[in-house]
Amino acid sequence: MGLNLDEQKAVDRFRKAVAEPSMTQLVILDFWAEWCGPCKALTPVLEKVAAEYADKGVMLAKVNVDEEQFIAAQFRVQSIPTVYAIFQGQPVADLTSARTESQLKGMLDQLLAKLPVQPGGAEPAPDLAPLIAMGEEALAEGDGERAASIFMQILEMAPDNGEVLGGLVRAFVAAGRIEEGEQVLDSLGEPLSTDPHVERARGVLALAKDKPEDSELAALRAAAAERPADMEAQFAFAGAAFAAGERDGAAETLLRMIAADREWNEGAAKAKLLQIFEAIGLEDPWVSATRRKLSTVLFG
Repeated sequence: MGLNLDEQKAVDRFRKAVAEPSMTQLVILDFWAEWCGPCKALTPVLEKVAAEYADKGVMLAKVNVDEEQFIAAQFRVQSIPTVYAIFQGQPVADLTSARTESQLKGMLDQLLAKLPVQPGGAEPAPDLAPLIAMGEEALAEGDGERAASIFMQILEMAPDNGEVLGGLVRAFVAAGRIEEGEQVLDSLGEPLSTDPHVERARGVLALAKDKPEDSELAALRAAAAERPADMEAQFAFAGAAFAAGERDGAAETLLRMIAADREWNEGAAKAKLLQIFEAIGLEDPWVSATRRKLSTVLFG
């Protein structure tokens, strides 16, 4: 975000004190200072009304502009007291003009009639879909580190979500952090360990662990080229090629094997290709195109 350490700490304090509670409650955000006489006059009004409206999902948060200059600057506070109503992380009303109990209550009543504020601050299930989509987009772009960062942030909100855990493991794999991916999978108990998203991630990790050194891949490639009828050589190269990121080469090798002898080693070539499909994702365009090629080989 380009913030220095003090600014990051200020943002974290604001997130915990204001942004997170505002996901379910209406937060009265009061910008004030010790030297501000009008602020001291307004404080008892804000505190009294917030206490009376607490069971309706209203709370009061105060920001000292001298101590939190960065946050005040983000809200473009030019004079104090400045008072906002915050809901779901966004200002929804300027309450600065409300200086009496009746004025403040009137404005709050209007807001509460329009907004889905939850009395008692009950936590709703967060909408993870857009965040997960961001992580998947980063993965599709080959940015494993960014994807891992996104999925780790989502995991803080939904620690028992199989889709998020699976995404995190796949992101670790894409970033070359195989051991961390294994640690995530090893930490899971039932039913998460058998979640379809986690199973897919386990397949991705298993394939990635086959990644060879460049010299080893070159040797396997040479062996496959020299012995096109040697199924073991072809199979070894296909697995190594996919682990090294050469999915086209891996798929073409496996398709040739299936065309030559689909029953070899109890259908190992087809099973490996299906494992690759699962690892990449059945909705992926490359997978769809390769599945069509497989159908042509199988059914002509």
